[in-house]
Amino acid sequence: MTTSAPRAARPFLKWAGGKTQLLDALVARSPRPAGATYFEPFLGGGALFFALIADPERRPRRAVLNDLNRELITVFEAVRDDPERLAQRLEPLQRRYLAADDAGRAELYYATREQQPRDPLAVAVRLIFLNKTCYNGLYRVNRSGRFNVPHGRYRNPRILDCEALTAASLALRDAELRCEDFEQACAGACAGDFVYCDPPFLPVVAGFTSYTQADFGRDDQLRLKWCIDDLTRRGVRVMLSDSPHDFVQGMYEGSRYRLERLPARRMINSRGDRRGAVDELVVTNYDPASYAVALAPASSAKSSAK
Repeated sequence: MTTSAPRAARPFLKWAGGKTQLLDALVARSPRPAGATYFEPFLGGGALFFALIADPERRPRRAVLNDLNRELITVFEAVRDDPERLAQRLEPLQRRYLAADDAGRAELYYATREQQPRDPLAVAVRLIFLNKTCYNGLYRVNRSGRFNVPHGRYRNPRILDCEALTAASLALRDAELRCEDFEQACAGACAGDFVYCDPPFLPVVAGFTSYTQADFGRDDQLRLKWCIDDLTRRGVRVMLSDSPHDFVQGMYEGSRYRLERLPARRMINSRGDRRGAVDELVVTNYDPASYAVALAPASSAKSSAK
């Protein structure tokens, strides 16, 4: 991939389950690429991708980034391909929102939420605006696939961040963006490649799984485990971030995988009592220490290796 991506590249969206709190630990546990391709089948905010692009030792040769959320991928495509026009469309919307009183802001928010644009640039503008002004930065849809998060009432939200969009656009310049099932998204991974999986968590941590119209439940978690087993047999290096739910942990314990529990803070959640310090399960099919000078410390670390 390009070597000119700025170190400032970072997630430009708020995202439930985002990895900002764990970035140092995840980067330390990521393999050095040696010409490998990076696959991320559950992209979300893309925090680890941006961090790896900024790391000279771990920057992948190329990246395949995927998410089943079509609107999210449309935003990433707009940021990659047309950040200037995206900023031009966001600027008057930000100006109008910030100039309004509370009632006017709410009116603009709900009117925008009701829109169903088809033009990709308009889709991207709408989602960024909603993401920056909705309650707690959530993305949630109902059974009809309609975004249904209420207004957030922030005093001075930064709807347009030109620096972040420009940096992200450069980082994404050579990335391949897809919207398909996770199995298809990493089907092309070869021996030596690196796949990072960050699926929607089971409710013990996330509080909800209504990220797309279809929930990501136990059957999907099991299907992901089988996919990781297959990648492991093919010599692909895999790291998984997941809920420390007994069901999830039980699938990976006592086998070829290494398990650790890392502390993180979850400030984006629909319920206040589910924010705060939680453990996150990190599973690898390789020894992370072999790629790191010094691993970031794990809290209450629990390992299982063959």
